[in-house]
Amino acid sequence: MITYSDDILLLKLIQEGDEKAFKYLFDAFFVPLCRYTNLLIQDTQESEELMMDLFLYVWEHKADIKIKISFKAYLFQSARNRSLNFIRDRKEKAPIDDFSEIFADEEGTSQQVEIEELNHLIEEAIFSLPDKCRSVFIKSREHNLTNQEIADDMSISVKTVETQITKAIKHIKSYLKNQYYFLF
Repeated sequence: MITYSDDILLLKLIQEGDEKAFKYLFDAFFVPLCRYTNLLIQDTQESEELMMDLFLYVWEHKADIKIKISFKAYLFQSARNRSLNFIRDRKEKAPIDDFSEIFADEEGTSQQVEIEELNHLIEEAIFSLPDKCRSVFIKSREHNLTNQEIADDMSISVKTVETQITKAIKHIKSYLKNQYYFLF
């Protein structure tokens, strides 16, 4: 499995125009990405064309690419976005149930990578909160304490608890907004 530091090196090599590094990336991810997009759009030929376009984009815009977690996460997120754009452009409406079945069947693929990435970013956002705010938020969300219980435990007012939770949620949304703008 490629690690984050390997991804940084691979990105650097691709940005320097190393065709072997790009071929390695293509060989490692083209087929899994095609399978993934085919699950979403149900068209093998279109899936392959979308992924060829994705890799062409990666090569042509290599200087602008920024990866936060891994190339795998970046590529699967890009593939997902392109697939959803394709579906939107075809003006076909798919029932939400269809997508939930697709995502349910993808255990261990991009869905899991994306969930892990999102969880990691949420943890980062929580740990970047001020101490008091983080403590209130963790007691509320992870320990499932009521606002009154938190207020009693921390010797603060219920209103302060509510304010701190609101502040934490706004901070987390802001932290995630760049990468997961579609959630908000």
